[in-house]
Amino acid sequence: MLGKAAGIGYRERSTGMAGDDGLNAGDEGLNEGLRHGVYGTPPDALCAVAPEAIQFSPLLPGSSALEAQAPGSLASLVMLAPPATIERRYAIALGLRALAPGAPFTILAPRDRGGARLAAELEAFGCAVHDEARRHHRICTGLRPARPVGIEDALREGAPRFIEALGLWSQPGVFSWDRIDPGSALLIQHLPALSGRGADFGGGTGVLSQAILASPKVTKLSLYEIDRRAIEAAKRNIEDARIDPRWADLRQPDATLAKLDFVVMNPPFHDGGAEDKTLGQSFIRRAAESLRNGGQLWLTANRHLPYEAVLKPLFKHVTVVAEASGYKIFEARK
Repeated sequence: MLGKAAGIGYRERSTGMAGDDGLNAGDEGLNEGLRHGVYGTPPDALCAVAPEAIQFSPLLPGSSALEAQAPGSLASLVMLAPPATIERRYAIALGLRALAPGAPFTILAPRDRGGARLAAELEAFGCAVHDEARRHHRICTGLRPARPVGIEDALREGAPRFIEALGLWSQPGVFSWDRIDPGSALLIQHLPALSGRGADFGGGTGVLSQAILASPKVTKLSLYEIDRRAIEAAKRNIEDARIDPRWADLRQPDATLAKLDFVVMNPPFHDGGAEDKTLGQSFIRRAAESLRNGGQLWLTANRHLPYEAVLKPLFKHVTVVAEASGYKIFEARK
């Protein structure tokens, strides 16, 4: 659901390797006038920063979509590759399509989150790569070949799709992309008919929002989600004039979040692949700030997460409504 909101980077490095067209990364005038690109938040210690680079991460609200970038229009690309295989190959294929022939790329990932496979995956796309190990990352550099191999297959495999079993649009890389999260399923079982104006925090592809909108007394529902791909899927999944999907980071200020009647959430607790309990806690605090007096929060969470200590000082009444399969459902009234 959630990614790091950090700066962009561009790793300036001449590999000394030639692409299929014989161009080198250091050739004078190569791709002059084209833009640099960056995908994700590469560590500053591994990448120099280029302020003019276009950010393409779907997890950084306001970023450009790499899917929409014209083929051959980037002079270079640095990418912190996603950890999941299908998502990673899709992002790399998008990057290779957007790069101009002979343009340099730097693609890196933590060794234990896809980095160990990077070189082989790039070679399968027809790239000659230099593979370097540094600071628990694998860093692959090279030049975009004149004719990459197999990128169309990777683009098809990672593209948005309709999941028949769910009756929903989704995409690899989105949280719980091909199944209903068990915590969300438990919350839906216990969610009452809500009313008034509310929000779905971290709403993903719209599973909880669909359940909320089943109540005719709901007048407006804002779905907040940091993943652009999930927001685009939610727009296809929910055809209801009351829904307002917002690609946003809830950790950032939002003056429109005020005097809500209810908030529903299945908050994230991972950031960049690592567990981060403070994410859910920040969602709870934002809910408390956004609700009117007497407003209610409905929350599902893994049993081990320490949310009670955050809920009790912020809400007058906190009740554990259900507990099953390692999850808890909380109702909290402000």
